[in-house]
Amino acid sequence: MNALRILLSILAFCLAIVPAAAEPVLSKYIGEVAASDLVAGADAFGPPQQDLPVVPVLKGGETIGWAFITSDFVGTTGYSGKPIHVMVAVDKDAKIIGVKLVKHSEPIVLIGIPEAKMKALAAGYAGLDLVAEAQAGGTSHDVDIISGATVTVMVIDDSIVRSGLKVARALGLGGLAAEAKPSGPAFEINPDAAAPKDWMTMEGDGTLRRLSLDVSQVNAAFAALDDKRAAERALTEAPETTFIEMQTALVSVPAIGKAVLGEAEYANLAGWLRPGENAIVVVGRGLYSFKGSGYVRGGIFDRIVLIQDDVSVRFRDRMHRRLVGVAADGAPDFAEADLFKIPADAGFDPTKPFRIQLLVHREVGPVEKLFSTFDLGYQLPQQYLRAVATAPAAAVTGSAEAAAAQDESSAQAHLWKKIWLGSKPEIVGLGAMLLVLTSVFFFQKWTTRNARLFFWFRIGYLTVTLVWLGWMANAQLSVVNLMALFGALVTGFSWQAFLLDPLTFILWFSVAAALLFWGRGAYCGWLCPFGALQELTNRIAKALHVPQWTLPWGLHERLWPLKYMIFLGLFGVSLMSIEQAEHLAEVEPFKTAIVLKFVRAWPFVAYAAALLIAGLFVERFYCRYLCPLGAALAIPARLRMFDWLKRYKECGNPCQTCANQCPVQAIHPTGEINPNECVDCLHCQVLYQSKTICPVVIKKMKRRGTAGAVPPRDLTGHPNQPKTQPAE
Repeated sequence: MNALRILLSILAFCLAIVPAAAEPVLSKYIGEVAASDLVAGADAFGPPQQDLPVVPVLKGGETIGWAFITSDFVGTTGYSGKPIHVMVAVDKDAKIIGVKLVKHSEPIVLIGIPEAKMKALAAGYAGLDLVAEAQAGGTSHDVDIISGATVTVMVIDDSIVRSGLKVARALGLGGLAAEAKPSGPAFEINPDAAAPKDWMTMEGDGTLRRLSLDVSQVNAAFAALDDKRAAERALTEAPETTFIEMQTALVSVPAIGKAVLGEAEYANLAGWLRPGENAIVVVGRGLYSFKGSGYVRGGIFDRIVLIQDDVSVRFRDRMHRRLVGVAADGAPDFAEADLFKIPADAGFDPTKPFRIQLLVHREVGPVEKLFSTFDLGYQLPQQYLRAVATAPAAAVTGSAEAAAAQDESSAQAHLWKKIWLGSKPEIVGLGAMLLVLTSVFFFQKWTTRNARLFFWFRIGYLTVTLVWLGWMANAQLSVVNLMALFGALVTGFSWQAFLLDPLTFILWFSVAAALLFWGRGAYCGWLCPFGALQELTNRIAKALHVPQWTLPWGLHERLWPLKYMIFLGLFGVSLMSIEQAEHLAEVEPFKTAIVLKFVRAWPFVAYAAALLIAGLFVERFYCRYLCPLGAALAIPARLRMFDWLKRYKECGNPCQTCANQCPVQAIHPTGEINPNECVDCLHCQVLYQSKTICPVVIKKMKRRGTAGAVPPRDLTGHPNQPKTQPAE
């Protein structure tokens, strides 16, 4: 079964990543933007160029500029993890003459910053001189950061400048020429390079590069800004005080990684990195933190960005690991030490120079900040490189392309295996959880025989689900996954992001199998981290004698359809806009409570907290009435092949014990278990064998003369608590 899953995974992955002729983003949006809205006085767009996703901007039939979408030329991934599409027009002198924000999926914009403000910021780039930017390396202008949208603004700024330079060079605007391809020898990382012996050696030969700023330098940089408030809020520490000392090195190079991290930590790093990925170490000390504490709100580090030519990499939480310490002899004591992964698809070349740009902010008002940037340049020293033998161009033109195409499928299969092998501990852990849960279901008669033992087993299992599977591994399924899957089947949406997460992929396969055997309860009742959080907090509430409410059956039955309405609504929206559906899917508190661990903007935290508070009084309140994922899984629940939950003919008539004690009220007064609502907690199976609660068992024992005068007890072995039932 496992081999089949891996085989199917590899096949699906290979099919998903087969490159297709990508349609330029420009062709999608050129019809939605009027030429006059982009450039004042323009009246039309000309035909697109054949070799470049650029269209002429016309005025009276004459070309006054060229328009393009930034995403066609550079990466524009924003705070949301999705591209920010900006249309830009440049004239013959390489000056920007029009900018329009045409498409984004930024949640911070949607929840607090007016759309008009973001569009005005983008439009403000009109007049930017790209020739000056080319001469200054893209830093000849000031960035107008909007507080609360730092990452979004920086992505917009970065994409406008870098894509503008690419287009200007490609078209020869303003005297800019296309960058000549290097004619010298090509280089690659030398895996046999010798490791430097200590920290001082690495500083001396360029293995480590440093950015050192004192208070006087930072005050001077802010004083040079046009806003006088920056100088008025100058730092008051002594001018020579270290503001920040930040050093970096490319530790994915074996010799550097072993020298800086030590053999054991470098082995961990090598296991973390996938083929084609690189990593840097960043260490720092002083008054200012290069990562700060606010990054966890959106899972992105907004104070540093890696830039290499037209490539920029912004680091997210999944690309980061905290480093306990530096192993190199003579290393100073640093307040911060962190590893950052550079993805394989970022276009990064470790043999070329790059820079780490540091964003420094200064508060000038209650919610307003000003910003300045400083660069830390890095070039891998020559001793870590070796020349690559190159064949004549004529010999490789046809054969290399054919070989690359032929080897594509095997290369991707190799990549997929590497990814799964790198996640071996997590996969083994999840496999063990699934094996244990499957055994519990198959042998439920024996596992539920001892009520107290089963109770604590379930508490332990849910704790592992919440802490390890949820908070540590972030393996929380979402209705968004289902909408993306449907999009893949209908529109050819890439499955790559879904398939490259082994835990999510395994969980979905296990859910699909469980639906055939047990229905939705196997996931909802045991493997959902948020469901586990609800049940555990409710158990604590019960221990503190918080009253438990059992809704009247009529009201309870009428609230069931809410989650189905929410799911169908999200599904309908996803047919028109998957991005909008993902925003609306915030009705799921999973991201806030599980992925971000409640470190998020207060409205999201308040919403998740409200659901959990409701769950203190009504067990699994969110699961019962609001969860669109539960609704989606419940729809095929009646297709299950077996009825595993045992019942007596007396269940429902006259006995109502199981119906009254079902934690989620999934048992009808007539005795039937509703598979759409059951979470397979197996509480009813414990009651089915209980010698102190089940009237049928007690009656049988009395006939045999073995019944004991033991008062009814709950799963924990304590006397049952009365439930508070609101009046109908």
